Amino acid sequence: MALVPMALLLQEAQKDGYAVGAFNANNLEIVQGIVEAAVELNSPVILQASQGAIKYAGLDYLVAIVRAASEKVRVPVALNLDHGASFEQAVQCIRGGFSAVMFDGSKYPFAENVALTLAVGRVARAAGVSLEGELGRIGGTEDDVSVAARDAAMTVPEEAAEFVRQTGVDALAVAVGTAHGPYRGVPRLDFARLAAIRRLVDVPLVLHGASGVPGQAIQEAISLGVCKINIDTDLRQAFSAGIKEVLAATPDEFDPRRLLGPGREALKKVAKEKMLLFGSAGRGKGAKKT
Repeated sequence: MALVPMALLLQEAQKDGYAVGAFNANNLEIVQGIVEAAVELNSPVILQASQGAIKYAGLDYLVAIVRAASEKVRVPVALNLDHGASFEQAVQCIRGGFSAVMFDGSKYPFAENVALTLAVGRVARAAGVSLEGELGRIGGTEDDVSVAARDAAMTVPEEAAEFVRQTGVDALAVAVGTAHGPYRGVPRLDFARLAAIRRLVDVPLVLHGASGVPGQAIQEAISLGVCKINIDTDLRQAFSAGIKEVLAATPDEFDPRRLLGPGREALKKVAKEKMLLFGSAGRGKGAKKT
């Protein structure tokens, strides 16, 4: 199946009350593990490329790997730019074959965020590519994106409504208490704020920094309109743990296949757990393709 516009997956999720997992991918084995998990559970899935992933693997390589994986399966797969930092980069990803781009203008004043998101949106729509925007700043660190806790700002519901009205984004990432990277304690989501945003905003909402968030909190967020949930740290930790386990048992192992293969299997297990938690399992067939 060809890559699917992310908006189609999120519209289905919003209609039926579940969320689609958006999993960050950096190499062949990670892509394989995520897509295999989706196939085994018949789940739609979103693969994401961050700033770090593009620098590490190369944009063309990532697109080719994800396309190769998606064309061999029947479940719908979208490829999204995660935390796009500039208009130029977003356009490069659109031209390169991504089916969705996220432009993160959250560090800018409201009016500038709107203007830049609009500019990306014009190009995305002309190419049939979905657009995700962000309002409010999520704390923590992910690749080149770093926001100190003191600078993280929760999304204001009324501003969210105005942002969506002016930009026409297909999905809105909101700041309601999550953070990028490992948590030092148990994250506490502001569900009252999320409910207020949902009352004023009709597009699918996105929860970034969801690794480590308790399952009960995830399910409550889904009930309040979250349709896309970003997972990165949990996958990295599982992948690394799988490799470390092999090295602990056989320190002299040098075959990358025997190291990365177990990492892929450990990551796939976590991806499947997330898909079951999000309610996307069994909903993978029937989506329209590009």
